[in-house]
Amino acid sequence: MTKKKAGGNPGPNAAAPPGGRAAPTADSLAAAARRAVNRGPAPVHLWDPPYCGDLDIRIARDGTWFYLGTPIGRPELAKLFSSILKREGDAFFLVTPVEKVGIVVDDAPFVAVDFSVDGAGEAQRITFETSLGDRATAGPDHPIRVAREAETGEPAPYVEIRDGLEALIDR
Repeated sequence: MTKKKAGGNPGPNAAAPPGGRAAPTADSLAAAARRAVNRGPAPVHLWDPPYCGDLDIRIARDGTWFYLGTPIGRPELAKLFSSILKREGDAFFLVTPVEKVGIVVDDAPFVAVDFSVDGAGEAQRITFETSLGDRATAGPDHPIRVAREAETGEPAPYVEIRDGLEALIDR
């Protein structure tokens, strides 16, 4: 699959954002996210900060987060970043109340690694859990869709976790 990146935005070597602030780093984003997020996903849908450039963060198809080409080894840091993740069209951003940076997502930003089934018949519910601990029960607010891999034709199932952010359902 093709990589999805914040399209049409200046590259990582773009000038400092308006106001003369230094370009954001992974550390400054993490610090801002810690201040902005108490528990669970941040209310990124309420935030519309200025775009500050791209940050060399990539989410691989298997759900691994990379910074400067190196896997982020602390799961709690990847979870923190995922809490400020926002999708706009086909582009993905890490957003705080004061800055927005583009990142690369190879396929889907999450991977559903477990599920539970409750009930039977029309009352049956399937709840998925991602590798970062997000949970979503399939239904109108969390639809499931199946796409075909372009190269292999293999089915690739997805479930929406929140606000247009999907998880590839691991098989």
